[in-house]
Amino acid sequence: MSTATTSARPGGARRRLAGWLAAVAALALPLAACGSGGGQESGDGKVTLTVAGWSLAKNTEFGALFDAFQKANPGITVKPLDIPADDYSEKVTTMLAGGDRTDVLAMKTLTDYARHASRGQLLEVTDLAKAPDGAKLAGLPAYDLQGKYYALPFRHDFWLLYYNKKYFKEAGLPQPEALTWDQYASLARRLTKGDGAKKVYGAYHHTWRSVVQAIAAAQTGGDQLGGDYGFFADQYKMALALQKEGVVLDFGTATSQHSDYRTMFETGAAAMMPMGTWYAAGVIQAKKKGATDVDWGLAPLPQRPGATGVTTFGAPTAFAVNSRSEHADAARKFVAFAASRAGAQAIVKVGVVPALQAPEITDAYFSLDGMPSDALSKKAFAPDKVVLEMPVSDKSSDVDTILNEEHQLIMVGEKSVDDGLRAMNDRVKTEVLN
Repeated sequence: MSTATTSARPGGARRRLAGWLAAVAALALPLAACGSGGGQESGDGKVTLTVAGWSLAKNTEFGALFDAFQKANPGITVKPLDIPADDYSEKVTTMLAGGDRTDVLAMKTLTDYARHASRGQLLEVTDLAKAPDGAKLAGLPAYDLQGKYYALPFRHDFWLLYYNKKYFKEAGLPQPEALTWDQYASLARRLTKGDGAKKVYGAYHHTWRSVVQAIAAAQTGGDQLGGDYGFFADQYKMALALQKEGVVLDFGTATSQHSDYRTMFETGAAAMMPMGTWYAAGVIQAKKKGATDVDWGLAPLPQRPGATGVTTFGAPTAFAVNSRSEHADAARKFVAFAASRAGAQAIVKVGVVPALQAPEITDAYFSLDGMPSDALSKKAFAPDKVVLEMPVSDKSSDVDTILNEEHQLIMVGEKSVDDGLRAMNDRVKTEVLN
């Protein structure tokens, strides 16, 4: 993709992370010698490599990589370890603490990566990171721990706006180009129609806190680890106003019904939806199966008034080698392949944005059958700045828990925006920072 999608990581967060990792790594003790789940070597020298990923049926990039890697390396067989997405981080943490020998581990978040690297659970792959194509990997700097790397990104996602072209045409509205959030809200109101089971919401906001908080942090420069969350206020007020007006599905209903953002968009229940680039693969797959006939397009994420350029948020996804892998050489080969041009070409075919950026990769992406190739969709893939979804430090996990708890209380109306923000401020300062 365009070099404009390179992940921008705040320098302060990076310095905090480096200091924390150095301190924790110095105290890390070797794990017990026993373990399970590692690759196997047959009598003829062939290797079976276990690779952990999440919800493999929905996240088709994993299977695409496995197939391409095996074709390029006939002496190695990949044995997938499929873990539900919602349980993935906790499961891998438990596995590694118990001495598991699964050879390759997908790092779902940077927080996971920092945790496992600090505990000595991942092998160093600095030489792979510094290979010639390393400079082309979007998000690679986020894995730099005092000059050392313990994972390589193979995917790089960021948020943009999905929209239903049919609804815009029917309403006589122009495509949603260069929107502010106020303009986005106005469009959502105009696009809302019908009621009951046939109602079309002007937009759908998923229940993740990032839909409000990460957007606000990225576009205001606010620090999600800082303990002062006034910069969330405007985004909350807009989201709650649309919810109160029935323009978006209310948070309580979305939560209780376990609403699926894919279903909301693909069935035409929502006209617009802020979501990550990974979902493009889902729409393409659904259209190929005949499961949806949605006429879809992409646009840049709406911005705050007066913004110059397009700022969004996102995160890379990486593979790492388990320090207990019994086939480290083969595992390193897989990690390098996933981040390579060949790996990028494999996942582009299923509509996933690779970390490796090159003009031919971009061209291949937009030439996919079912992928919108209009000028606005292509523009959406070239934001000016991509900020990390959540800064990484030893405090990230605890802060994330607090922000999520208070987010839910605000969105269901149990706390006002002011009271919720005040609680975030107080809890993060007293429970985490102090």
